[in-house]
Amino acid sequence: MTQETNPVRDETASFADPIASHPDFHQTESRMAILGHPLHAMTVAFPVALTFCAFGADLLYWWSGQDRWAWAALWACGTAFLFGLLAGATGTLELLLVPGIRIRAAAWTHFVIAVMLLSLLGLNWGWRLTGYETAVLPWGLLMSGFAVLVVIATGWHGGKLVFDYRLGTSKGS
Repeated sequence: MTQETNPVRDETASFADPIASHPDFHQTESRMAILGHPLHAMTVAFPVALTFCAFGADLLYWWSGQDRWAWAALWACGTAFLFGLLAGATGTLELLLVPGIRIRAAAWTHFVIAVMLLSLLGLNWGWRLTGYETAVLPWGLLMSGFAVLVVIATGWHGGKLVFDYRLGTSKGS
């Protein structure tokens, strides 16, 4: 009895993922680290938390009308932006220096969303510098709320890169 080959199966077996077969695909160990601890992972917590703080302060200002919450939101937006620049610099260097990160489309998606977040944080902070009490309603609150949604999106992508693909960790894949 002769064995017949399935032409469809043979064709699909010959196709390989060109990204996964790249020699640098598994080179994902962090190059921006202190004693094996990736700097991007350490610095990204601050802009994330401060983005939520700015939104919370805006909501409290809207609810109470007390200027101290508008002042707190101004500081939270500015500090989130400045720490975001630091986290963005470490993340960008990681993206550009590590071949196994640079080759993946998901890493670039995370990068683009994070740059959009930085732009939004900078805009929100700049808007408040014109007069922090009057800047909250409605535009400051809307920008803070949208920034929270963007932080969730970029955080989800970043978490997926680390936990599913082991990118930017101290031990790689």
